[in-house]
Amino acid sequence: MAEIYKLPIAKSSEELFILAKMANRHGLIAGATGTGKTVSLKVMAEAFSQIGVPVFLADIKGDLASISFAGETSPNMEDRLKMLGLEGFEFKGFPVRFWDVFGELGHPVRTTVSEMGPMLLSRLLDLNDVQTGVINIVFKIADDQGLLLIDLKDLRAMLKYVGDNAKEYTVEYGTVSKQSIGAIQRGLLRLEEQGGDHFFGEPALNIMDFIMTDPDGRGIINVLAAEKLFQYPALYATFLLWMLSELFEEMPEVGDLDKPRIVFFFDEAHLLFKDMPKALLEKIEQVVRLIRSKGVGVYFITQNPIDIPDTVLGQLGNRVQHALRAYTPREQKAVKAAAETFRANPNLNVEQVITELKVGEALVSFLQADGSPQPVEKAWIMPPASRFGTITALERNTIINGSTLYHKYQEMIDRDSAFEMLQRKVEERDAEAQRETEKLAREKQYSEEARREKTSARKKQPDTIVEKIAKSAISSFSSQIGRSIARGILGSIMKK
Repeated sequence: MAEIYKLPIAKSSEELFILAKMANRHGLIAGATGTGKTVSLKVMAEAFSQIGVPVFLADIKGDLASISFAGETSPNMEDRLKMLGLEGFEFKGFPVRFWDVFGELGHPVRTTVSEMGPMLLSRLLDLNDVQTGVINIVFKIADDQGLLLIDLKDLRAMLKYVGDNAKEYTVEYGTVSKQSIGAIQRGLLRLEEQGGDHFFGEPALNIMDFIMTDPDGRGIINVLAAEKLFQYPALYATFLLWMLSELFEEMPEVGDLDKPRIVFFFDEAHLLFKDMPKALLEKIEQVVRLIRSKGVGVYFITQNPIDIPDTVLGQLGNRVQHALRAYTPREQKAVKAAAETFRANPNLNVEQVITELKVGEALVSFLQADGSPQPVEKAWIMPPASRFGTITALERNTIINGSTLYHKYQEMIDRDSAFEMLQRKVEERDAEAQRETEKLAREKQYSEEARREKTSARKKQPDTIVEKIAKSAISSFSSQIGRSIARGILGSIMKK
């Protein structure tokens, strides 16, 4: 019989649990700024780690890294523990691994252009439909010719190559305009200015390195340092979606387990779906729907539930709703929408309570063993066992340098790829053109020399008096014949 893991997250008249075997049905943490979403996230992450489930989360404000160190008591904490009746509460830190796209506050996170794929890359570059079609063609040509697209210089070289040889590919692949190539190149320049070139390269992240436990069997919490990354919303959102798609592609089907293999927390989730093309949204909806069968739980954190598309929101079974404000029509709509997504509790006016919740309070509904949601309850979120606030640079570096993955990802590798291969093609083509030019020059030179020799051979010594008289007579006779023939022919033509 599978072990039943209950993860205590909140407490009202009784404790409210996430059932680990239902955790891969995904979830939502919502609420206005400053209402306690970060604490809810930390409590969930700690609970998953405690039962051996690895976690990934993005640290946008720099206050999640402290999950690696034990918390400390305080008067406020003592009051909260007493109110909740949590006797013998233990403060502790959790195993953490730091990651950073820019390689400054954690292990570098890289992928290759080929692994990112044309669909996500098009969104990252904010391309229109025509430009997206062109970049699909460029990827297809690269694949067909075995050209590896690893970093941005590879993609730039490939774009130039296809643009320069567009006529050769039009019939087989479709039209490639120089205007579209130029627009994509400009997009790549903007991406580089944002630091996106750090993200593309090797060694590429092996997504399975996120799924590890420490020697005590606790799941490692992978913390992405995202303070700098979050300044570039498109890069941040595309990076998270890429990781989700990588998990979907790499992980095998496992069905329903007694606990997830890994849980992802996507903070500021509204950025993931903002201005998303329909085709990409449909793909993300499909991934969210199907990835649970691979043992992955996905939890979105956002201010308003209406930030999440309905087709995705409907798949989020475990919910924690902190306070919402209702000053504007949009906020009032969000309150109503949030209230309607919960299973009704006859003793609770959800729409009213959402606007009255205190910091640390939430409306909570988790999935029951049969897959149905609990009736919504008003509850207090449990306190985290780890430290509040930030950590020092020394504390962070100690964890980074002590990681078993430090040497695997620290140094970038630049192997032979499309840029180098295309460069060799250009060099070979230029060398061939040079050889052809030299060949033509030699042939011209030989021709000139032969002509001069022929002309020289025709030159003889001056004629004698007898030879001159003979030649003069022959010339006169030939001239008369020539004129006669000429007249005859012309006359004949004129008569017709």
